[in-house]
Amino acid sequence: MATRPLKDRRGFADFKESIALAFDVLRRNTLRSFLTVLGIVIGVTTIIVIGAVINGLNSNVLGNIQQLGSSTVIISKFSWATLGRLSPKVLQRKDLNPAWVDGLTQLPHVVAAAPVEQIENYAVGAGASEVRRGDLRAKNVILTGEGPAVAQISDFGLERGRFFNQTDEDHRSPVTVLGHITADTLFPNGEDPIGQEVLLEGHVFTVIGVLEIQKQALGTGENPEDNTALVPFSVIRKLHPEFKNVVFMAKADTTQNLPAVLDEVEEYMRRVRKLSSNDDDDFAILTTDTFLDLWKQISGGIFIVMMAVGSVALLVGGIGVMNIMLVSVTERTREIGVRKAIGARRSNILTQFLLEAVTLAVVGGATGVVLGSTFVLLLRLAIPSFPASVSFLLIALGVSVAGMIGIFFGVYPAWKAARLNPVEALRYE
Repeated sequence: MATRPLKDRRGFADFKESIALAFDVLRRNTLRSFLTVLGIVIGVTTIIVIGAVINGLNSNVLGNIQQLGSSTVIISKFSWATLGRLSPKVLQRKDLNPAWVDGLTQLPHVVAAAPVEQIENYAVGAGASEVRRGDLRAKNVILTGEGPAVAQISDFGLERGRFFNQTDEDHRSPVTVLGHITADTLFPNGEDPIGQEVLLEGHVFTVIGVLEIQKQALGTGENPEDNTALVPFSVIRKLHPEFKNVVFMAKADTTQNLPAVLDEVEEYMRRVRKLSSNDDDDFAILTTDTFLDLWKQISGGIFIVMMAVGSVALLVGGIGVMNIMLVSVTERTREIGVRKAIGARRSNILTQFLLEAVTLAVVGGATGVVLGSTFVLLLRLAIPSFPASVSFLLIALGVSVAGMIGIFFGVYPAWKAARLNPVEALRYE
C-alpha cells in the first residue's frame, strides 16, 4: 500500500518533466513553432468570432421574438417563416377579410384579436411613406395600420403618450403613434411631440404617442422599425384602399392553451375560407415557435458553413503540427537513443512527444482565443450595437478543439519516436 503513492508521485513528476521539455522545445524554436500553429490560430480565431456573433444574434432575435409574446398567434395569407421562393399556387391565395377579426375574438380561448396592415418596400427593408413637420421631413417611413387591440396583444412599449382606442378606430380619427427615429427627426430639439400636428402623406395627423426603441435582430446602425408611423386600421384602409395584404394578430388567454387556440383558429379560418375537408389550408398560422425554428435553421446553417471554413484552417494547422513533430523526431534521434539507453521506456518517449504536439496545438488554440476575443471586443468598441458576445463555453470549445488536433496529429510522430531502436538511434548523426 505504501508503494502506490510513491508510484503516483513518480508519474506526476514524469508528466511535469514532459511538459517542461515541451515548452523548452517551443522556446528554442519560437518562429518555427508559430508558423507551425498558424493554421490552428486562424481556425480557432474564426470559430471564436463566428460563435460570438451567433451568440449575440441569438440574444437579439430571441428578444425580438419575445416582443410578440409567447401566447401570440399571427394569421397570414402565406407564411413569413419560409426559406426559398413561394410557389405560384401560394402567391395566388385570396386576401384575408378584415371583417373576420370579429369571429376570432369570439373563439373560446382568444382574449383579443386585431387586423394589421403594413405598407413597406420589402425589397429594401424600408418604408415608402413620408411624414413632414414644417421644413423637417422623415423619409422612408413604414406606415402601419393596427387595430386598438394590438397594444394588448404585442409587448411593444410606449416611450410617451398613448395608443389608439376603440373610439379612434370607430371615428377614423387622424391620430398617429410615431417610431423613435421618426419622432427625433421631426422634433429634434427635445420638443414634446404629444399633441403636435404632422403631415402624413399630405393629411394632418395629431401625434398621440411615441414608441420605445425597438430591438434589432440583425445588423447594426439605425433600425428601420424605429422609422415608423402607426395609425388606426380604419384610417389606413381609407388612405390606401388599394392595399389589401391584411394579417391578423390574436392572443391566447394562457400559454398553456396555445395549442387549443391554434386548433380553434385553424377550424375557424377553414370555415370562413369555405374549404372542404379535402382542401389544404390556404392560409398560414404563425407563433413564436415558428420564428424560433426558422432562426435555428438559419443560424445552424451559418455555423456549419463557418465551422467548415475554420476546419480547413485547423486541418492545415494539424498537418503542420505532424510535419514539425516528424522533423523534431529526426533531429532528436540521438537524444531519444540516449534517453532509452539510460532507462527511458517507450511510454516515456511516447508521452513526451505527444505532449509536445498537444502543447504546441493548445498554445495555438489559446492564441486564437485571445485574437478572436480581442477582435470581437474591438468591434464592440467601434460599433456599440454590434451583436457579439464571447462565452466561456466558446473559449473552452476553441482550446479543446486545438487540443484534440494536437492529439490526433501528434500520435504518429510520437509512436515513431517511441519505436526507434536505441542502438541505431545512438549511431545516428
